[in-house]
Amino acid sequence: MGKITGFLEVDRLQEASEAPANRLKHWREFVLHLTDEQAGKQAARCMDCGIPFCNNGCPVNNIIPDWNDLVYRQNWRGALDVLHSTNNFPEFTGRICPAPCEAACTLNINNDAVGIKSIEHAIIDKGWSEGWVVPQPPEQKTGKKVAVIGSGPAGLACAQQLARVGHDVTVFEKNDRIGGLLRYGIPDFKLEKQLIDQRVTQMQAEGVTFKTSHYIGQASDSPDKALTVKTPEALKKEFDAVVLTGGCETPRDLPVTGRELDGVMYAMDFLRPQNKVVAGDKVPGQVLAKGKHVVVIGGGDTGSDCVGTSNRHGAKSVTQIELMPRPPESENKALTWPYWPAKLRTSSSHEEGAERDWALTTKSLVGKNGKVEKLVACRVEWVKDESTGQLKMQEVKGSEFDIQADLVLLAMGFVAPVSNILKAFGIDQDPRGNARANTDDYRSNVDKVFAAGDMRRGQSLVVWAIREGRQCARSVDEFLMGSSVLPR
Repeated sequence: MGKITGFLEVDRLQEASEAPANRLKHWREFVLHLTDEQAGKQAARCMDCGIPFCNNGCPVNNIIPDWNDLVYRQNWRGALDVLHSTNNFPEFTGRICPAPCEAACTLNINNDAVGIKSIEHAIIDKGWSEGWVVPQPPEQKTGKKVAVIGSGPAGLACAQQLARVGHDVTVFEKNDRIGGLLRYGIPDFKLEKQLIDQRVTQMQAEGVTFKTSHYIGQASDSPDKALTVKTPEALKKEFDAVVLTGGCETPRDLPVTGRELDGVMYAMDFLRPQNKVVAGDKVPGQVLAKGKHVVVIGGGDTGSDCVGTSNRHGAKSVTQIELMPRPPESENKALTWPYWPAKLRTSSSHEEGAERDWALTTKSLVGKNGKVEKLVACRVEWVKDESTGQLKMQEVKGSEFDIQADLVLLAMGFVAPVSNILKAFGIDQDPRGNARANTDDYRSNVDKVFAAGDMRRGQSLVVWAIREGRQCARSVDEFLMGSSVLPR
């Protein structure tokens, strides 16, 4: 590395951000990337460890030590090229990835990990500002046509890779804008949508065709009669290969008394309309948290997004509850490194204001005149079963209590992709309802139909979706051409 002793001399520096009181007044991003000088110093902390576990901790296998060294030397163009060699969309991961690479950082064994995510953020933002991110159209066309169903990170990564080796790629999206969960799910204060738009523009220049408001399946299953419907039979006849990269969109429900009350809703039904409003759309009947006591059930990223959105609406109070016990403040690194540890994580949305509680189960939802008014919760203990060794939940007797609730948001994860499209294609499903395909070739049981991303692996991270999209693209290219120059 450029500075062998950098990790001994430089402390980790967090990215600066706008104060919570100010950022709650708008929907823009509030985290600032590092300056060139700051990024150079942070990159100097990369310690020439010999075996860079960060490479394998990162699902797309980013070549992290190399671009750290280049940033230290202020060779930003070179760093961008190395970053793009493994990751099509670092502007997404540099903002919303939880950074498993940092958990795997060798320096993390006994010190603060290298700020890999913040350096990635700085590299790609500089690349866009300097005009270095340009279309990469193919030198020649293959004459092969590929349909990609779904325009989330897996679909976009797959489409871009295939277009760059000369295939004619058409991306079909059921929503009115491209981006999948990136567009309608992740709040704008975490990911501003012009970042998606500029990639779409790049990909169009590379030859990708985008078709929005298209439903793939049978017309009888279409969620909106205004959508253009294309059947699987028509797609397979028109295209040489079809890639299914839709999301894992079936939310986990809460089967308790009072679930039907007004004011109890899935998290995505709360988040999606807000993204549309920020984009300039009018959403009649949008549910707002203003002046309400909000309870968010689920302690993951989606729940955190509900907290930040509710606070920006002007909620009277926000409470987030989680079924699992409170994680430790810090992990046992000797036990967990280099794997992703279970520890308490406080998001930027939590910093803006929220009560958090753990080891709670919802007993019932209670309301008046059809409207929810409170949530009845109960404390639980997790006890190891002596015969199986598994942890089992037990309610603590006499621990029931009420939480005032005018709005209850269910953010407990997603269980499976919407099955209609898989059934329409005749795709075999695994026990969890995902498309059955392996990571060797991503092929389904149906001829020339592939599956990747959350539709294949289940609910996961954006960075995993990008990885699967890239790997699937190589498999599709090999299927069409007999061999491939795309990276595995």
